[in-house]
Amino acid sequence: MKTLIINKLPRIIKNKRILERRLNIKITNRGKEVTLTGTPESEFLAEKVIDALDFGFPLSHALSILDEEFVFEIINIKSHTKRKDLKRVRARIIGTQGKTLSTLTNLTNCYIEIKDNEVGIICPAETIKATQEGIISIIKGSKQSNVYSYIERNQPAPISDLGLRNKETQ
Repeated sequence: MKTLIINKLPRIIKNKRILERRLNIKITNRGKEVTLTGTPESEFLAEKVIDALDFGFPLSHALSILDEEFVFEIINIKSHTKRKDLKRVRARIIGTQGKTLSTLTNLTNCYIEIKDNEVGIICPAETIKATQEGIISIIKGSKQSNVYSYIERNQPAPISDLGLRNKETQ
């Protein structure tokens, strides 16, 4: 049994049936306390999914954490900058009319949300490192174009053959 304190409780209650069915757990709430009951593995996954929902991700993005390839990470902006005007740092991450955020999302195949002074990322495990480094670089003041090229250079190579095919003789 695991207990969480949730700020955006209506999002959890609204999707309670879907979450219970997909996560194989029982969800009960009392005020802002949400209690998860199930097997330890399902409780762990449910905690990650509910944290993502509470962070601000839509249900479809939060449920992608159930896929073993996806990871949910949170980057605290304050721990990577000494600037006092965090509004400007958040604006750099978002970009003009959301262009930087959408470009990062397209380059990395990740879902990115910003809440207060934190950046939440849901993405495949092989691209999480490059995505984190890119966002931290933007927080520290790097040019967006340099970050884009860094992410493009550090993309994982697509796996075309795992060595399982029979080699045809000619």
